[in-house]
Amino acid sequence: MKISIHTLGTRGDVQPYLALALALIRAGHQVLLAAPQQFAGLIEGQGVPFAPLPAGFLDLLDTPQGKAAIARGRGFSGGLKLLKHVRPLMRELFDAEWRAAAGFSPDLIVHHPKSLASPHMAEKLGVEALLASPLPGFTPTAAFPSPLLPFRTLGPLNRASHRLAIQGGQTLFRRAIAQWRASVLGLDGAGAGRAPVRTLYAYSPAVLPRPADWSDDVCVSGYWVLDAPWAPPADLAAFLSAGDRPVYVGFGSMPGIDPRELTETVAAALARAGRRGVLATGGGALTPIAAGPHVHFIDAAPHTALLPLMSAALHHGGAGTTGASLSAGLPTIVCPFMGDQPFWARRVHDLGAGPAPLDRRRLTADALARAFDAAAQPGMARAAGRLAGRIAQEDELATAVGFIEGAPRRSGERRQGAAPR
Repeated sequence: MKISIHTLGTRGDVQPYLALALALIRAGHQVLLAAPQQFAGLIEGQGVPFAPLPAGFLDLLDTPQGKAAIARGRGFSGGLKLLKHVRPLMRELFDAEWRAAAGFSPDLIVHHPKSLASPHMAEKLGVEALLASPLPGFTPTAAFPSPLLPFRTLGPLNRASHRLAIQGGQTLFRRAIAQWRASVLGLDGAGAGRAPVRTLYAYSPAVLPRPADWSDDVCVSGYWVLDAPWAPPADLAAFLSAGDRPVYVGFGSMPGIDPRELTETVAAALARAGRRGVLATGGGALTPIAAGPHVHFIDAAPHTALLPLMSAALHHGGAGTTGASLSAGLPTIVCPFMGDQPFWARRVHDLGAGPAPLDRRRLTADALARAFDAAAQPGMARAAGRLAGRIAQEDELATAVGFIEGAPRRSGERRQGAAPR
């Protein structure tokens, strides 16, 4: 089968789809991965056919407007503040995605929720568009509200909140989509595209159980992990061997409006809690400073290799990073920036695998030191370890591939004879 995978966003929105692409290729399928051009090296380095998408969306996060919107926003509001900058970029993106899909002629389009063009391209090509998401929120359920909304529950309105999320992107960009459908695809501008018949979620049912009111057309497969060979460089290896296991601190691709202040706060909190820390600065929220011998700075490292060497983790609560720290059995402290991150922060706390979420806009060294102390308690470590054991039993990529091939299975259900990861 020829499968075109379309994804947009930061590394956390791309790397899982690369892992899925590799699994599909191993299963004998032809795959094209369309993703932001910033990830060309990552994707082509794995030998996966790649279609570059415009860089403007990610570049926007590093502009003063992007940093200010994320820093001052809460939940999904940061993204909404950037709409006036995003709208002019949409036509170029739609055109690039269409060139990729039309040139490949797929039998199936697997797409991230941010790929608003995919349902319309599938309609034009006469193929299925399978929605694949790293977070829930695109299948109505009474179990919880949309993760894109800042509420723990909306009670009887939980199901309706998911419908808002499902329709949100198409509504926000209705005019641009209608014009593009008519002028490029030759379709009725009022059309909504091909609605997904099946939906695939790339998070662990051990972290968030599959709602009972979802049909078999919805699969929760587990986290799609890209294993990457890696060994600590000499300076990091020396730091690791010089004392107790450190705390990992990293905020992914989140931009920082004052990286030095946040780094100073983290370093001071580690000192007050008597902990050591490895701080990842690659995303921009943190920056190397003269922080003392208890702190070591790195640009970035594969989570699958680095996190098992840590004692706990502090991060922004992205779906993939949350999955990585919980898979490593680490007590996890979440300081959310935007989007679905507050949802995962609450979930980690509810599972007993981390302290209460931190408020980034009111973060102090004392509050963070208390969180480090809480994460060091034996009960929290045991809860995180039990959760990691359950995640390790999931056959996530095989489950996802089987579902894509048309053989949906219940979450956590293993193929006969398949080995765990």
